[in-house]
Amino acid sequence: MKPPWKRTPDAPELGRGGKMQRGIGTGLSGYLSYFGPATLAAVAYIDPGNFGTDITAGARYGYLLLWAVLLANLMGMLLQYLSGKLGIATSQSLAELIRQSLGRRSRVIPYWLASEVFAVFTDLAEFLGVTSAIYLLSGGAISLLVAAWISAFDVIVVFAFAGKKFRRIELMITMLVFGIGLGYVYEIFLVGPNAVAVGSGLIIPTLVGSNQLFLVVGIIGATVMPHALVLHSSLTKARAVGLDLEQRKKLLRYHKWDAIGNLTVAGLINMAILIMSAAAFFAAGLTVATVNEAYKTLAPLFGFAASVVFALTLLFSGLSSSTVGVLAGQSILEGFLGTKLNPWFRRIILRVINVIPTSIAISLHYDPLLLLVYSQVVLSLMIPLPLIPLIYYTSRKKVMGQFVNRRVITALALLTAGVIVGLNGVLLYTTLLP
Repeated sequence: MKPPWKRTPDAPELGRGGKMQRGIGTGLSGYLSYFGPATLAAVAYIDPGNFGTDITAGARYGYLLLWAVLLANLMGMLLQYLSGKLGIATSQSLAELIRQSLGRRSRVIPYWLASEVFAVFTDLAEFLGVTSAIYLLSGGAISLLVAAWISAFDVIVVFAFAGKKFRRIELMITMLVFGIGLGYVYEIFLVGPNAVAVGSGLIIPTLVGSNQLFLVVGIIGATVMPHALVLHSSLTKARAVGLDLEQRKKLLRYHKWDAIGNLTVAGLINMAILIMSAAAFFAAGLTVATVNEAYKTLAPLFGFAASVVFALTLLFSGLSSSTVGVLAGQSILEGFLGTKLNPWFRRIILRVINVIPTSIAISLHYDPLLLLVYSQVVLSLMIPLPLIPLIYYTSRKKVMGQFVNRRVITALALLTAGVIVGLNGVLLYTTLLP
């Protein structure tokens, strides 16, 4: 079976050469024909990992860590913009450029394997999200263990419906993101958050103790996700192949609008998850330590519909992010190894890797929410793998030509990298040392 992103009349093939089928439009029509890459990247802002970290942060500390969500969103927006720009400027993905720089296969293979680790942990979060949603929506009639095995087939449903139309996948994910956003508009309306406390949490950084630091690192890991940085460059590369300089400049403007618009919406949803948790649980003095508790607690406070909407948004999040995870995994493998692998086969491999240990953890009564938070901390620790090369390439004129970063952009990107690596270092120091 051919990968679902094989070139069709709708879209160029992901990660391969060839010419675009038609020219670049102008104005709104041109933007709409480009629309899509940032929508897929935006899923990183609202995947199940964000549910885990945001719900935990809101329930434990109220609105105090909203600043961390805002910071992570802004940093993610900058880095996703750079990743997309890299693909437009070079017609190559980030993984392909890293492979060329490393040269020898003995250097490429370890880097690829390390990148596969963050792909696995990314898929773990999406898998747990779908599993939890199925369990909650069934009212407990389906056990977590059975739900885990059912969720192993989630992306098969999405890809089977989309067929060979990559554009259809983009539209389906857009609809799922819209559903998540609509659900949280409803949730925020119900819980009625404290506007003053929300504003204070956004603009006043507060960090007391290693527990809060652990969540801050998890929030960053759940938002600035390694696989999304690799994928975005592959998606924009596919749209830029065969275009001249002027067409690429036009494409870059569309990319900027696409990144700002879609990532802003996703960032607002990301913050809404924490705000809902703070207003619903922390304000009522309730300790919510699991996804199941969050679901059950919403019903008596705000009605059964609030619980159902919460579970549905989690399901939409898991389905959309699982789909994006498959695309990112394919981009990682093709970029580093220069070879193709059937995406269905890859999905089976990832599911086997995640289903078995997750089933064991569930059997030992570990909560999916706790596993979600830990998976996001691991992802944050691995962000430097794609982050450092991304900043390096986009700041080099030899690579980017006229699209090279301005100095202020490079400075902001380096500051972002410094904050992420610094927070990771502090977390490791406070965790590993007595």
